[in-house]
Amino acid sequence: MRMLTLAGLSLAATLAYGQSAEDANKANNPLNLAPSLGMQNYYTPRLFGTSAHTNDLLVRPTLPIAPGDWIGVPQILRPTVPLSTRPQVDGSYRTGLGDISVFDIFLLKQGEVDLGVGPMLTMPTATDKELGMGKWSGGLAAVAVHSSPRGLLGGLVQWQHSFAGQSNRDTVHTATVQPFVIHNFPQGWYLRSTAVWTFDLQRDQYYIPVGLGAGRAWRVGKTIVNTFVEPQWTVAHRGEGLPQFTVFAGVNFTFGH
Repeated sequence: MRMLTLAGLSLAATLAYGQSAEDANKANNPLNLAPSLGMQNYYTPRLFGTSAHTNDLLVRPTLPIAPGDWIGVPQILRPTVPLSTRPQVDGSYRTGLGDISVFDIFLLKQGEVDLGVGPMLTMPTATDKELGMGKWSGGLAAVAVHSSPRGLLGGLVQWQHSFAGQSNRDTVHTATVQPFVIHNFPQGWYLRSTAVWTFDLQRDQYYIPVGLGAGRAWRVGKTIVNTFVEPQWTVAHRGEGLPQFTVFAGVNFTFGH
């Protein structure tokens, strides 16, 4: 009887781990076909070549779109609305709305590996010159994600180039690469590394950070709540005023599961 009881506990623990790992994967997978709302913050207390700091609070809703007559695959529409803080020439700081961007990912493949690609657009909505680029920019985004009970392994690549906007502002030509690794533990806990490598192709500048953080996903009714903190250190860079150390933190709500 004792052996059966222990076996039963082991089975229950295994099932609980499987459910919590599935919830963590759903909450962290950018190609998950569920509506969600994310609030994420990048605080950079140290920049190369200056004693100033920056902050970006990002509001990121996600809206899945079912296949239709014109487009036969699911779509994932995700805008990013930034509230940014930047240093001024006189040593003060200015906070306001930054440039809003949006991408529309076409989910081309689902299964053990998810694959999506689609257009992206950045609009010059910044309320201050220091908070945005002053240009309309368009480009492409591509995402690949391998999912298993152990976690997620994948990457997000974005490229964009300006095509309109204020003539006295610099041309925008950028690319970002975001490799991400999520390793699941029991009870919804996980380790994460999701730093974004940023390349300014117009100015020949770049910075490559590496992150290591932790988070937890849990259920409140049919909603998955996901919180995390991930310190990120820049290990290679070219240019001044780029992030040297950043604390990335956030909370995401995934609805309808």
